[in-house]
Amino acid sequence: MKNLLTVALAQIAPVWLDKHQTLEKVKIAILEAAEKNCELIIFGEGLVPGYPFWLSITNGSAWDNQTQKEIHAHYLRNAVQIESGDLSEIQELAKTHEIAIYLGIIEKPTDRGGHSIYCSLVYINQQGEIKSVHRKLQPTYEERLTWSPGDGNGLQVHPLKEFTVGGLNCWENWMPLARTALYGLGENLHIAVWPGAVRNTENITRMIAQESRSYVISVSSLMRTTDFPKDTPHLKTILENSPVVLADGGSCIAGPDGKWILEPVPFQEGLLIQTLDFNRVLEERQNFDPVGHYSRPDVLQLQVNRTRQSSVTFTKE
Repeated sequence: MKNLLTVALAQIAPVWLDKHQTLEKVKIAILEAAEKNCELIIFGEGLVPGYPFWLSITNGSAWDNQTQKEIHAHYLRNAVQIESGDLSEIQELAKTHEIAIYLGIIEKPTDRGGHSIYCSLVYINQQGEIKSVHRKLQPTYEERLTWSPGDGNGLQVHPLKEFTVGGLNCWENWMPLARTALYGLGENLHIAVWPGAVRNTENITRMIAQESRSYVISVSSLMRTTDFPKDTPHLKTILENSPVVLADGGSCIAGPDGKWILEPVPFQEGLLIQTLDFNRVLEERQNFDPVGHYSRPDVLQLQVNRTRQSSVTFTKE
């Protein structure tokens, strides 16, 4: 039945700032989702290798500070480089089990020199192909101390059975024009990924669903002091200032009418599974469609630059 889609929200914690061990947890979650006949699995923002929690609790804005430099270097060393094959095993699992994946990563791309990092949302289709890598347009507040701003290249949507899926990272979901770009591409299943907080997901998830008349899935991670590996640089300093729970989850799903299908789930680690019916999208578009019959392109239009940005371009001799 092409109108039905079974989705898994992977609300898990990273092995913080350890790329390889966190990818192992991702693989385990994919296999579990496949065993339960899920067709799409979604992971939280920057899950691999983790969110930069140290910034707000260790004076991350201190200039020319050796502690900050050493933690940042460790972060870069554990960032994901797609061109080097870091996600090849994840792609193979997607292909083998015919499951699509949205995975939040900290990306270290070679097309920007390989020494700066981006908060990226990767879509892998059921054939194991990476179809888009969306680099967060605007890192939020202290995130700007470690993440670089992205570009519009990843503002793309993808077919999945009768659905059209697209996604944004965290507070990007508050950017009306970023949302509109995806609506204009036909999105009807919106993926919002977060580092993990009920306070982030409990209002905006339903708001976007009502605005777009689409399904909205918010997926958050977990993070506790027990998730800090012992070999984390300056772990003692981090723990001295850290709350026991840094990210409490809050993954949830709203239907195209803005009502809860799955209310925000705090603290629980594991997969949250639901089956969505595409017919509900068609029903709710009857009275409102933000880029269709309830729009005025003769008055209001959005222009989007989807060029992948790079500091250097080379021409052939």
